Amino acid sequence: MTDNPEQDYDPGDVAVIGMSLRAPGARTKEQFWDNLVHGRESVSFLAKDDIHVDETLIHSPFYVRACGVLDTYDKFDPSVFGISDRMAAAMTPENRLFLESAWETLEDGGYDPDRLRAEIGMYGANNPQTAALYSSPPDRVSVGPEAIEASLAWSPDTMTSNALYYMGLIGEAVTVAAVCAGFHYAVHLACQSLLLGQTDLAIAGGAMVRLPHPRGHLWEENRILSKDGHCRPFDANGTGTALSSGVVTVLLKPLGHAVADRDHIYAVVKGSAVNNNGVSAMAYGLAQPERLSACIANAMEVGGVTPDTVSMYEANGLGLPMTDELEVHAATMAFGKQTATTSIGGVKGNVGHGGVVSGGFGAIKAALALHHKTLPATINLTEVNQDLDFPSTPFVPQIEGAPWEPQAGIRRAGITSIGGGGYNAHLLLEEAPTAAGRAPEDEGRPRLATLSALDDDALARQRTRLKERLEADSDLRLDDVCFSLNLGRKVMARRWAAVVRSRAELIAALSDDAARGPATTTAAAPQTDPGSFSRTDNGIVPSGQDERALAELAAAWVTGQQVDFDALHRGQASHRVPLPTYPFQPRRFWRTDW
Repeated sequence: MTDNPEQDYDPGDVAVIGMSLRAPGARTKEQFWDNLVHGRESVSFLAKDDIHVDETLIHSPFYVRACGVLDTYDKFDPSVFGISDRMAAAMTPENRLFLESAWETLEDGGYDPDRLRAEIGMYGANNPQTAALYSSPPDRVSVGPEAIEASLAWSPDTMTSNALYYMGLIGEAVTVAAVCAGFHYAVHLACQSLLLGQTDLAIAGGAMVRLPHPRGHLWEENRILSKDGHCRPFDANGTGTALSSGVVTVLLKPLGHAVADRDHIYAVVKGSAVNNNGVSAMAYGLAQPERLSACIANAMEVGGVTPDTVSMYEANGLGLPMTDELEVHAATMAFGKQTATTSIGGVKGNVGHGGVVSGGFGAIKAALALHHKTLPATINLTEVNQDLDFPSTPFVPQIEGAPWEPQAGIRRAGITSIGGGGYNAHLLLEEAPTAAGRAPEDEGRPRLATLSALDDDALARQRTRLKERLEADSDLRLDDVCFSLNLGRKVMARRWAAVVRSRAELIAALSDDAARGPATTTAAAPQTDPGSFSRTDNGIVPSGQDERALAELAAAWVTGQQVDFDALHRGQASHRVPLPTYPFQPRRFWRTDW
């Protein structure tokens, strides 16, 4: 970590340097964004045979067979974490999903857990009900001492501590219970810890698996669940939302440190705020406009931001006229009278209501909108609810996708999350700072690119995914790619390496090896160092950076030598860039009894 970050940035700013998401219809954040910009609805309409609930419930005339299905809800790859199959089955689905997502967000940020020598904060929200529905709690009296270990896998409380443990990290672990505002609360606590200097990096997020899965819901008049399964934010014909599941995590670091460490920055958390309604004139669980307004205004005040510079508002947006009206009223009070217009949208139209992770869906949408400078459309909004009186508010419904061209000259987004029980939360994101001018890449210089995995199949899929990313993103620099691969990935037994002078050569090497099949050997005992190597406490390094020296280093690494990649890249100005993360090979793990 950097000891002396640059001081040109607001000390209260926190950078989002890694992200991971699984949502209905999207295995990755890239698929999620593609669904948003193309206006796809990812709520599924199920056949009766697909629903795992009581027959009487299914045949009710008010039962709605709609659900945001998470296709990996019951699957997990324990081998990456050294977890036995027995323990994998004991772990709740939320524990498993959060662990894999935390791994992905760390890799997306370009960090290898084995190389981190820092305090890592782990903050996550889950649904305590999931554990009880998954299986009965372990009983130490009847099961014996094994129940202690099993209970730590089963308990919702230990979701974050399990993630630290199985990733080989140390730091804080806080599992949050704040119902549907859980993701926001996790990010809020993570930012506070970072700004107080209690942690160096933080992973924050949430996981939600609704059980039984998949399932529909019973519609009731004036309740938040939709009559036809479609969520229509701000629409006159809205009747609520559908239920969904998912997992979202983000990797956070103080902005000054992130810039100095040459991290990739998706967005900046300018401010966050949380509060609770407490005693309210509104019905318990509904938004209380004055309290929600205070929460939104507080986040802007913390960030030193005026409302006229916030040009995107990602609403909680349940799609029920009554709740939408309360939220728009609260946000209008917070923003005040102004001439600037703010886009308002709601992601629940796309993916339904993800409970503790619903705010995460909105936050990832906003962060990617900032990153791509694009405002996605709010789908299922065909007849704007006139009772919302948008002309008298600062907000304009985002009915169609559009380039994001803010009047204030800077892009900022506010994301609201509301939880039953009076929980309010608001995050304020800003676009990443403009990168300082970089020297052109030293083209033609030989560079070492490495990949590793647990087995040949995973290694082959890594090569394919990296090749596809390089072909799709022509802006990726070779020096950044090699730096991110060599220092940002855990070293595993099956290895691949290539010495290349250009992106085209790297793509060709990845293609050739993919066509030929595995061209690596299992990591073996270290061999005698060739004379061209020198040794540090962290491994071998070549005596030079020419093609022959790097080729010898590649051959030694593939056959099991430990390489000091920090020394290899010392003095270079390469940046971390997001690249495909480890290709988990999930298998089904499910347990209904002990």
